[in-house]
Formats: sequence, C-alpha cells, structure tokens
Amino acid sequence: MLIRTSVCSVLHFRRLGIVNCIALLLIVILGSGCKAQSFNDTAHVVTGAERTSEYLPALKGKNIAIVANPTSQINGTHLVDSLISLKVKVKLVFAPEHGFRGEAEAGEHVEDGFDKKSGVKVVSLYGNHKKPTADDLKNIDLVVFDIQDVGARFYTYISTLQYVMEACADNKIPLMIFDRPNPHGYYIDGPVLDTAFRSFIGMQPVPVVHGMTIAEYALMLSGEHWLNTKNDCKTTIIKMTGWDHNVLYRLPIPPSPNLPTQAAINLYPSLCFFEGTKVSLGRGTDLPFQQIGYPGNPDGTKEFTPISIPGKAKNPPHEGEKCIGFDLTDFGTLYADHGGKLYLNWLMQLYNDAPVKTDFFTPFFEKLAGNASLRKQIEAGDTEDQIRNSWGPDLEKFRAIRKKYLLYTDFK
Repeated sequence: MLIRTSVCSVLHFRRLGIVNCIALLLIVILGSGCKAQSFNDTAHVVTGAERTSEYLPALKGKNIAIVANPTSQINGTHLVDSLISLKVKVKLVFAPEHGFRGEAEAGEHVEDGFDKKSGVKVVSLYGNHKKPTADDLKNIDLVVFDIQDVGARFYTYISTLQYVMEACADNKIPLMIFDRPNPHGYYIDGPVLDTAFRSFIGMQPVPVVHGMTIAEYALMLSGEHWLNTKNDCKTTIIKMTGWDHNVLYRLPIPPSPNLPTQAAINLYPSLCFFEGTKVSLGRGTDLPFQQIGYPGNPDGTKEFTPISIPGKAKNPPHEGEKCIGFDLTDFGTLYADHGGKLYLNWLMQLYNDAPVKTDFFTPFFEKLAGNASLRKQIEAGDTEDQIRNSWGPDLEKFRAIRKKYLLYTDFK
C-alpha cells in the first residue's frame, strides 16, 4: 500500500521522474489485485442496440421517437440510419447535450430542426426544453432510448433519461431502452447527493460514481419512486450480452467531444470537480480531462494555453492564457483503469498550493459535489481518509438500493 499511496498522486511525477513512476504504476497494477478482472474485447460485448432480433418485431408498424447521440450506433452505423434502412418508421429524434450527431459542445444550446442525412425531425432536450412535451410526443407510439453513458452523476444523460421517462409516463407511451456498458461500472465512490443541491448535473441521491448501466439506473428511478409523475413508466429493456460489472470496458466511440480517449474517460469522475474551481482541466487543448492547471500556479511540470475550438470548447476557461499544471494522461491510461476509486489528491493539492485560496472554488462546485461539505472539508484541511470516511454511511445505504436493480453480475 505504500507504493500505491506514493504513486497515486501524479503530482509526484516531478519528483520521481516519469520513467520510474510509470514503472511503479505497472508494478502496482500487476500486483495489487484490482476489482475488475480484465479489459473486455469490444467484439465480445453485444449491446442492446445490436440485438436487433430482440426488438425489431416490437418496432415494426409503429411511429418511433429515438433519444440518441453519436454513440447510438450499430456496428459503425448510427442507430437512426440503421433502423430507417430496416424499414422502421423513425418519426422523431430527441437530441440531448452535445446534439444528435455530436455537433455541440458541453453546455451549448442544441437547435431544433431536421437531420440533413435522414430528413427526420430533431428536437433538442437541452437548454430550456429538457423534457419532451405532449406536443412533441403526439402520434408517437414508442420511444427508444440509446445513449452511451459514462457512469458519473454529473454526466447529464441520466438526467435526460429521467425527464424522458417522466414524459413517457405522463403521456402513456412505452419506453424501450437499449443498454450499453458503463466504463465505471466496476466500482462505487464519492459523496451521495444531498437533494437540497439538486440540479441537471445531479437529480437523485446517488454517489458521483454509481456503478450502474443506463438501464439499471432507469429501473432504480422507477423502483424507488424518484420519477416526478404519478404514472408508471412502462419500460422494456434490451440487455447486453458479454458484459458484467467485473469487466473493464473501453468505449469504442468517444461519449462526448471532450472525452476523446480512455484516459479522459477514466479521469472524468475525479477531474470534473475542477469545473467548479479556477483550474482549467484542459478544455480548449488537445488533452481535455487529461491535464489540469491555471495561470500563476506555483507548482507544475506542464504548460498549456486553452484556445477556442468550435464544437468542443468555445471560449474555454483561461482562453489565451498560459496555464501551469500537470499532464495526467499516463496516470489515466496506466493506473486509473484499475484504480476503482475517485482521486481527490489533485483537487486537495492544488487548493493547498494556491497562493490565493479565497477565489479557488466557485459556487458551481457545490452542485458538482452534491453537497456543501466537501468544499468545507478541503478548506478545513481534512485528510482524504477523513473525507472518504464521511461518505461511508450514505454509500452503504446506496449499495443496498442499487443491488435491487442490477441486471448483470455485480463486481466482487
């Protein structure tokens, strides 16, 4: 454990030297015994969308609305294009954050309109119109939800899922969910949301890393009566084959523009906290969610300057300013795959090293944390163990809830 503790912080790269540190990381990975068994070859996983024989009979002859984004694919072809080629009547596409075909950056308004390729009407479910209306669903017989989630509470697709389920329930339209792997489905970690801090980036009392697939999460929303509706959401789930919670999974398609690599996906639950600080996490660079820094940082080994990148990072934090910090790519690639935990050390270290601490956090931090306590704990100088121990009782309660809704063998 001494080796794990010392290499767990990539801030130590500067002291150890990158070659030695990578060697130590490999020793830890090979010798520590991680929760997940091994990486799964994507060829062995059959997603719900790919199991066409399981659901095509239920779609034939019906007017279908699809909640989709660029990850909604069947063997390299978008689900909408695939279903249209199979003579399914796709009447409407609902586009979440980042858009239907990935044309929008995080937080950017997604326009309604018509898809140029298929001609299908597209309705945005982001911005002021997050929930389908009765008018949107007029003449729709069934809604299909097929989006690759990342498995973090503040990744907004699970919020979109909740609104879609509520709309389907209110309008008595059945929902069909095509399940996909959760790349963080082999562990649970982080503070459980205090519902006083509900927002679109955290709507339910779940931890930052919930360890559930999108379909399992949907079952929990219904089963725990967390949907804001008096009606039941009639839901059919098309399960995957070849995947369970013991398996690590590399996403074949980037889930969003600023998560372009497996390292970024692995680091996302830990680094997203920096969205509520003055620290850049690499938006507007070639390493989003893989490097951290800010102008005037007194301690760092990497310099980078964010720029505006249409479709990925329009007007990113510290645009045009030189940031000093750390490149975490090697950590995200070599260690975080098997870590099975959130990493608070970077957040705590950058706060402790900040020359001026009063402007380090922004009000957005509490929404990301899902509580008021994490910021106070860091400011008070609590250790990581003390912070983690404070999560324990709520995590145990959540584990008991989660267990009721699992569709696949749980991690060991």
